[in-house]
Amino acid sequence: MAHAEREAWITGVGIVSNLGEGAEAHWQKLMAGQPSADVTAFAPYVVHPLAPVNFDQQIPKKGDQRQMENWQRIGTYAAGLALDSAGIKGKPEILSNIDMIVAAGGGERDLAVDAAILSGMPHAPNQSAFLNEHLMNGLRPTLFLAQLSNLLAGNISIVHGVTGSSRTFMGEETAGVDAVRIALSRIAAGQSDIALVGGAHNGERPDLIMLYEFGKFNLKNAHKPVWERGEDDAGFAIGSMGAFLVIESREHAEKRGAKPLARLTAVVSDRSKRNAGGVTETLSKLWDKIKAKAKPGLMAVMSGATGAAGVTAEERTFLEQHGDLAVRASGTYVGHGMEPAFPMNIALATIAIGHGTLFPPADSTGLEKPLNGPLGQVLVTSVGHWRGEGLALVEKVG
Repeated sequence: MAHAEREAWITGVGIVSNLGEGAEAHWQKLMAGQPSADVTAFAPYVVHPLAPVNFDQQIPKKGDQRQMENWQRIGTYAAGLALDSAGIKGKPEILSNIDMIVAAGGGERDLAVDAAILSGMPHAPNQSAFLNEHLMNGLRPTLFLAQLSNLLAGNISIVHGVTGSSRTFMGEETAGVDAVRIALSRIAAGQSDIALVGGAHNGERPDLIMLYEFGKFNLKNAHKPVWERGEDDAGFAIGSMGAFLVIESREHAEKRGAKPLARLTAVVSDRSKRNAGGVTETLSKLWDKIKAKAKPGLMAVMSGATGAAGVTAEERTFLEQHGDLAVRASGTYVGHGMEPAFPMNIALATIAIGHGTLFPPADSTGLEKPLNGPLGQVLVTSVGHWRGEGLALVEKVG
């Protein structure tokens, strides 16, 4: 559990998704209240594709772009947006001291090579020799290097000059929760002054969609708001997104004249037993750890609910126990992005706090209610589609 002993301010937000890039573009689309997704490109699976992005704006060298996979380009781009937002882009005296904590998945597959192996191997007289030959000759020499999860951090360092310490976490949604939790813990303990935290996800991958379909996790045929997905049409709409935050101690921010976008007050995480009631019970225990910091009358919920069967219903049970809070499920708009989902939701909470309100409800079930009064604090939830739970408190400064 991370509780802020030294104040931790969020001073930079860099996000890109199907809604566009940057805080203002996201806020305008959210306020329009018209969620949508692509139901044809990967039919019958519903996907939130990345909005058009000119990667040259944050990754000026074509050579750098060429050696990255799409998820790395997305993440490096979002990191640049966060550094711009915090006013530290191109300032080596600060960039050299930034602790970078990245949540990342595995690399992207070479589908052509995969297809050739799968179609040819059943007919090969010596399957072991056939496989070895294709792996040796079919894969480009840099493939396995390009698939290393920590290369996102490496590319951010190369492109943006972030040269402090670096950590990369794997583990789907939990990786994003723990990346933020560790950043806050280090700042609270005085072990770090400033951190760049986040991740990236490319949801437009047939191999990834196939993987999640094996677990029956994909939303199919039609897009629906998260809370409207019942047991018969449950699932997440996978999304492409990048989300990075600049988090720093209040002292460090004030010394350089930076203004806070919000305060990160607490981050807690756990891993429940996924039996009946396990998620609801774990969320309640996590809430008990941070509820003393809650501000009744000023708090709302930014839910990272995926839409996956079972666990989404259990998160709803937890939220209904706090029925006086206005709830919004971001997955209705941006889909589910696994590793960067939690940083994305903290970013959206920060943007909402800056505007002093929430975007409109997009839910016919009654869970998402209008916000009555000003917004001063947001509870951010994360319930992994398969494992891991987390909560965070983000609040207005001053």
